This record gives sequence, C-alpha cells and structure tokens, in this order.
Amino acid sequence: MRSMQILCSLIACICFISLTNPGYSQINSKNLQKHIKFLSADKMQGRETGRKGSLKAADYVEKYFKKLGLEPKGEDGFRQSFEAKITRAKVADSIRMSDNIIGFLNNGARYTIVIGAHYDHLGTGVIGGSRDTLAIGEIHNGADDNASGVAGLLELARHYSTNNIKEPFNILFIGFGAEELGLIGSKYFTENPTLPLSEIHWMLNMDMIGRYQEQNGLAIIGHGTSSAFPKIFEGVESPINFFTSKDGNGGSDQTSFYKKDIPVLFFHTGGHDDYHKPGDDEPKINYQAMEAILNLGIIVIDNSMEQPKMDFQWTN
Repeated sequence: MRSMQILCSLIACICFISLTNPGYSQINSKNLQKHIKFLSADKMQGRETGRKGSLKAADYVEKYFKKLGLEPKGEDGFRQSFEAKITRAKVADSIRMSDNIIGFLNNGARYTIVIGAHYDHLGTGVIGGSRDTLAIGEIHNGADDNASGVAGLLELARHYSTNNIKEPFNILFIGFGAEELGLIGSKYFTENPTLPLSEIHWMLNMDMIGRYQEQNGLAIIGHGTSSAFPKIFEGVESPINFFTSKDGNGGSDQTSFYKKDIPVLFFHTGGHDDYHKPGDDEPKINYQAMEAILNLGIIVIDNSMEQPKMDFQWTN
C-alpha cells in the first residue's frame, strides 16, 4: 500500500509539472540576453555585410545550430554563400560575399516550416541606410534590428530541438545575410532553395521584436496569406497585445517567400526613434515582452502543425 501511495504521488507530481510547464514555456530570457549582447556588442562593428562583425555573427549562428544537433542544410554544410551588391552608397568594394546559415530539424515529415531572421546590420552607416546622417562613421549596433530576431530564432531552435517531441513537421531555421542591402539573402534562398519550395508549410520571419510597447503591440503581418491562419489564431491569447495584418509584402525577408506563393507571418514590434541609428543598443531591449512574443510564436507554430498543408492566398 505504501509503495502504491508513493507511486500515485509521483504520478500526480509529474502531471502537475506537465500542466504547469507546457512546451511553450521553455523560452529563456537569459539566453535571449546572451545572444543579443554578443551580436550587438561594439566589437561586432554593426555587423556590416562582408565585414568581420557580420562574419562573426554568421559563425555564432552556425556554432549554435551545431550545438543543438541540427542537420546542415546549406550548400556547403550550414552555409549558402552568395554575392551581395551595395547600391545605396558609393563604396570601393560594392560587391560583398555573405552567407545564409541554414539548420534543419528533421522529423521525417513530408512538409517543413521555415523560421528565419537576418543577422546583418548597417555597420557604421557608410553602406547607406542610416537615419542619422550626422552619425555616419559611428557604430550602429542593431540590438533590435535585428539581433533581437536572431536571438528569437536561436531560442526557437533550442526549444524545438530539445523538447523531446517528434513534431509532425520538419523545421528549417535560417539566419539570413544581407537583408539590409535589399533582402538579398532571402531572395537568394528562394531562388536557390535547399529543399523544394513546394514542401514548405509556411514561413515565420522575425525582424525587430525587441522594443515592444504596450500602446503599439506586436504586429503580426501576413495573416491573409493563407485561409488557415484564422483557424490557427482562433482562441489564441497572450499577455502582450498583438494585432494581425493581412498583407504578405513588407520590408523584410518574409516578402521573398510570399513572392514564391508561400504563406508567411512577420513578427515586428514597430519602429522607434533609434531605428537605423547608433542608439539601437542592448539595454533598451524589453526581454520580458520578447519572451512572451516567442511563447506566442510557439503557440502559433504548434497550432499550424494541426493543419494540413496550408494553401496560399495573394493579399493585394
């Protein structure tokens, strides 16, 4: 009898832990801070495409994918290399090399969900794009744009690769290069995919998710790109405010997938005074809100796994 009581107590304890610690609770804000601090440090010199800081950022993403045991899904291991041209400013070396870093969580499924974020930024502004013309030559650290999205990418990769669940979909994680030069990395991937585009269920892009403000909320763009998204969002709640927008086009990497008839969502906490300026620094990141945003992302991803292959809809 005593052993039976112990067994029942143990089972009850396990059930309690399961109920109070669902899969979507695994986002760790300390990990987010670690990633953002590294990627937006002054020593990264603003992660300008083709420069050491951007190369270090690519290495960082690749090493983390390896640590998680993801399969390489680039053209050379985890890497997919391409040329990127600077067109917004005159520089001596306008042609730069960059890489997409691609890791694959292979669940043996027929279809794959893509999760992406770009790791490059503006450097010191000499390649164009700075909103502070008096600060050209100063480091633009890009903590929100887009160290925040990369941190989210790495945390979602950690969550899904360590949750001990064989999901009904594969997941492809991509750190895009050269987004700031015109979505070049994502365009290159969709023109040279390392898995058939017809096998992609949908794509989630995260760009600037670190400066949440309650009055603005989280924008979820692309809600109209599949008839499945209203079903996926049905009953979804979050401690943060969020709103959905139908259009699949936008100023970030999901656009490249949308133009290939792939359903997309784009998570974005909106513009701010430090956007594309030297003041976009790590201490201004709202980590509590980021954790909630990524937990919401997990709910949406998990709900999408309950849907059959998602259809695509043009939104304009």
